[in-house]
Amino acid sequence: MRFHVYLGHGASGTAATMEPWIGGLRARGFAADAIDLPRRRAEDAVPALHAAVPASADAVVGGHSYGGRVASLAAAEPGAPYAALILLSYPLHRPGGPETWAARTAHWPAIRCPVLLLSGESDPLARLELLRTAVAQLPRAELHTYPRLGHTLGPVRDDALDRVARFLEAAAP
Repeated sequence: MRFHVYLGHGASGTAATMEPWIGGLRARGFAADAIDLPRRRAEDAVPALHAAVPASADAVVGGHSYGGRVASLAAAEPGAPYAALILLSYPLHRPGGPETWAARTAHWPAIRCPVLLLSGESDPLARLELLRTAVAQLPRAELHTYPRLGHTLGPVRDDALDRVARFLEAAAP
């Protein structure tokens, strides 16, 4: 089975800002599309993700920051059909508010598909020690971090895309 990957953008982005990721996935042999999400609370954007992504066993959802959070909420819903979840710079907590991490991951234990998290070790929205604690809530997760990077993976995009490709190849039935 070949997966079709759907990625949502960060809070200040659009589907167009995900094009380097989409192009990189396509170059690695995956069908991939960027989806536009409304600018509102992540919980309120889940219906837009459902409208853009077919309920299919070959669908992989994810995104950068806000887009990943929306995708994680969708993947946690009962009966979620997604084959895998890709979280790029997941916004574990609000800036300067690390105490909000538990609320932002309360849904993670309900995620049943495999999850790949890629994050910068200096991300102001994901303190590394808290991220490692949070990942333990996921039944099937892989975390890779990049030293000296903040809330972007642009400087390591090729490596990150290679990791996504390997992760998806391993997740294929």
